[in-house]
Order: sequence, then structure tokens, then C-alpha cells
Amino acid sequence: MYIEENTLDDILHELLPKFLDIENSINNTKGDNYERLGVYIKLINPRARVSATQTKNIAISPIGELLWYLSGSNELEFIKYYLNIYSKSSDDGTTVNGAYGPRLISMHGYINQIENVIKLLKERPNTRRAVIQIFDAKDLINIDSKDIPCTISLQFLIREKKLHLFASMRSNDIFLGLPHDIFCFTMLQEIIACELNVGLGEYNHFVSSLHLYTKSLESARNYISEGLQSTKYVMPEMPSQNTFNSIKLLLEYEKEIRTNPNFDIMNLPEVDDYWKDMITLLKIYSLDKNKNKSEINNIKSLLKNSLFKQYIEEKFNLNTDD
Repeated sequence: MYIEENTLDDILHELLPKFLDIENSINNTKGDNYERLGVYIKLINPRARVSATQTKNIAISPIGELLWYLSGSNELEFIKYYLNIYSKSSDDGTTVNGAYGPRLISMHGYINQIENVIKLLKERPNTRRAVIQIFDAKDLINIDSKDIPCTISLQFLIREKKLHLFASMRSNDIFLGLPHDIFCFTMLQEIIACELNVGLGEYNHFVSSLHLYTKSLESARNYISEGLQSTKYVMPEMPSQNTFNSIKLLLEYEKEIRTNPNFDIMNLPEVDDYWKDMITLLKIYSLDKNKNKSEINNIKSLLKNSLFKQYIEEKFNLNTDD
């Protein structure tokens, strides 16, 4: 099956109905699901990585997951703050075996695959070897783990001065996992494109087993019934300068916000509006977790991107007057 669309919502609206008409479900360790084998998804505009609908209008938890990856952490406490579902995936109650961060930043304890891919592409822009491996040979041995990576590899190719990304997945949950994966991987694609000073190409997503869990059926139907809003949310272009320094700063603020509910972001040092918006979204998420809606209304004015501001106003039903 091949799907080529401009936005995440276009992709989901094209794909989900194809799972609602499957007669027989299959069972695996995580529950009954409807499955299709061999699905190739192309996202033409990787910045259209966030859903515009009320059912799936999640723009903050994927940022948390991305930063978990980029921090190199496998700590459960970090990621369950954003996605408590990971609590079911820990073998020891403190770490996550399949966490992507250590595999990206310190594979086998010392290999930074992101740095290596960037270095290789700078030296050989036409190479086909710029591959990050996520699934590891040891994952075939540790079969009793509750969390084995769904991603096999990420391959980066520069063609006509644009960086294209090809993700290969052994398994993907279409309703919960796919939107997060597309967000995180296209963000990584854009980060690397900025570092290489090339344009952002297309995003390609191959899945051996794409599935919809029966427990998500009602939510999937609700999502489809909302109708298509394909052009509403497109993230702004990422600043091309000092990208990794900005990410380092973002990681520092993420930790402060996550571990200190009283952390004040009103007087941040000079930082580009793109990254400042992400810091603000993380703070809004923290305020929401601590039931402080009035403060959300106060700090939403810090958001520079009008689409993010609209997203927050709709999500929390806020007064639109600043």
C-alpha cells in the first residue's frame, strides 16, 4: 500500500478508513488489532507534522518525546511525564530498554550516530551510507523485554540540495505511535538539514506491520468524523543557525520546567522565537498538569507563532483577547 500526502492529517484520513473495514483482528502481546502489511507513507511537507483536529491535536507530548531522544536518556521518569503509557514498557520500573536516546547518542555505549551521519554527509553529500540503526542484534536475544524498538533504521539522503529521510519500521500503531514517530523523525530530519545547510526534502515511512488496536477504534472513528483540516497547522521553518546550541539550551529548560513546577519563563535570555515557543509550550504543559489554567492564559502571549497560539486557545478554551 502506498500513501502520498501533504500533511499528517491527510495521511491519517487516507489510512484509517482502510483499517475500519478489516473483518478479522489478530492478537499479539499488546492486544487485539487490525493489521495491514507493507505500507509506504510519503509526507511531502515534513513541517506539516502536527494534527489540526480536536481528537489528535497533540503538539506538546511529541516535543517531550523528541527531547527524551535528543538527551540520550532511557529514564522512565523523564518520558512518563509526557507519555505515561511508557510505564507499561519498563522492565525494571526505572528505565526503558528500547529507548531511542541511547541508541541515537551512545549506541553500544560510545557511538553518536547523529554526529556520525552529519559528518559523513558533510564529507560525502551523495552517500547512501548515512544510516542510523535503532533495532540492534541484541534485541533478538532480549525477547522477554516489554519494550523492543519498533524502528529499524533511519536513512538520510541529500539529493538536489535537499535532505530526505527514509524510516524503516518493523511495527507501527497507526493511531498512537505513527503521529509521534512522524513528528520526532521529521524534526530530527530538519535539525540535520539545518546543520548541513541544505533544504528540507520529503519524509518517507516504511512499515512492515501497520496496525490499529481495537481499543482505539472509537477514537479513530471520532477522528475521521471531525473532517479533514489539512492545511491548518504547519510548523514554521527551523532557524538554520546554532541549531545544536539551541537544542542544548532547550534541554536545560525542559528539565527545569519538568522538575520545578514554579520555574518562571517570563524572563528568558535571548533565544530565537522558534525555540522560545517550544519552551513556552512545555511550560503550558506543566501548568496544565498542575491544574493552573489561569496562568496558561497569562503566558500564551509569549507564543510568537500564531498557529501555536490558536492551538493553545482551542485546546484550553481560552480567552482570545491578549
